[in-house]
Amino acid sequence: MASNDPERREEEEAGETAAGEDEDTGAQIAPIVRLEEVAVTTGEEDEDVLLDLKAKLYRFDKEGNQWKERGTGSVKILKHKETGKVRLVMRQVKTLKICANHLILQSIKLQEHAGNDKSCVWHATDFSDGELKDETFCIRFGSVDNCKLFMETVEKQAEAAGKKEEKESKEADSAAGELEKLSVGETKGEEKAKEEAPTAADEKESESTETKAA
Repeated sequence: MASNDPERREEEEAGETAAGEDEDTGAQIAPIVRLEEVAVTTGEEDEDVLLDLKAKLYRFDKEGNQWKERGTGSVKILKHKETGKVRLVMRQVKTLKICANHLILQSIKLQEHAGNDKSCVWHATDFSDGELKDETFCIRFGSVDNCKLFMETVEKQAEAAGKKEEKESKEADSAAGELEKLSVGETKGEEKAKEEAPTAADEKESESTETKAA
């Protein structure tokens, strides 16, 4: 509100003009601290992304006998470039905090949650809290198609993990069989060598025969 006193009003106008002039100086103030970009590693650099979808994750609390929200974010299916192992990782969208992190094994079985075709549940040994825990998860997607795609991808990788484990088991059994054959062969060879080796009595008898002949 403007003052009724002319002198005071002039002072106010002069102050406003001065303030306006200060605002229009266009001076640029250099920042006191200059922040440089820092490369952030997620641990996913050596993995290929097989699936990346937005979803909301829940964990079943056994003590409270209820579902508790773990977070909303991006759920990924990642395959390691060297080992070929596949894992499920989910991070919260804002904090990037991990809310699910476990391998996809043959034992993982997914099923629709309570008749909701946008959600599914499964059990897994999870490592998101820094230690292995048996958890029951429920994930909800924005569409039926995304939920089906997620379930199909996980089931496919679980089946592949089972075949890989079976193959590795057969290779291990085969290697063990070859080692056993080598071990048996060495044992028989040692026994034969012992049988063919002259005993002390044989050597003494041979020396006695040689003496008599002389």
